Amino acid sequence: MRSQLARKPEKTYHHGDLRDALIKAALREAERGGAEAISIKALAKQLGVSQPAPYRHFADRDALLAAVTAEAFRQLSATFRAAMAKPSEQSKLSRLAQAMLDFGLRRNGIYRLMFASRTVSCAAKGSELHEATRETFALVIEALEVPAVGYLRERQALKIWAALHGVVMLAEQGLFTGEAAHATREDLVQDFVSETKAALAVAIKDARRKKNGA
Repeated sequence: MRSQLARKPEKTYHHGDLRDALIKAALREAERGGAEAISIKALAKQLGVSQPAPYRHFADRDALLAAVTAEAFRQLSATFRAAMAKPSEQSKLSRLAQAMLDFGLRRNGIYRLMFASRTVSCAAKGSELHEATRETFALVIEALEVPAVGYLRERQALKIWAALHGVVMLAEQGLFTGEAAHATREDLVQDFVSETKAALAVAIKDARRKKNGA
């Protein structure tokens, strides 16, 4: 009797592994083309699983995008922590700001997934994505290296985050080269850092003076 060739088994995943594999594969796709490049059908084919398999872990594409974006923010947070922990004469805020500029320009597809899609705005309070974004913003606040005085830190952290985002987006679109201001992107980012730290120092001093009735 002629022996039959054994059929190559479909790639299998243990419980939870497929979820992680889908997120990692989706991140790779986002690296190349942002949120638009992520397709559950294409990912299933790429991973060698049936088309219904991903839906055991994600209700729909939006749920997958939320999980992928949460992981992207965790990676950005890890980048911030590494930059802030690195021995340097620069302030923590300066190191974090330069790290964000580098992340945004080097991993632009991921950056657009995080900051140029509706995924974050649709995240429910307390969700995995919501908590991941809060963790990232908390690191911006920490990098200011000043004590809490009302919400002054949060306000300045939001201002510099917005400014850094603007530099990344303008540079990515080719609308900012620094030639008009005779400065590099890095120079401009450092200006934001210096202005933020100076403004925060003044605001804290004024708040304390008012509190003490001086």
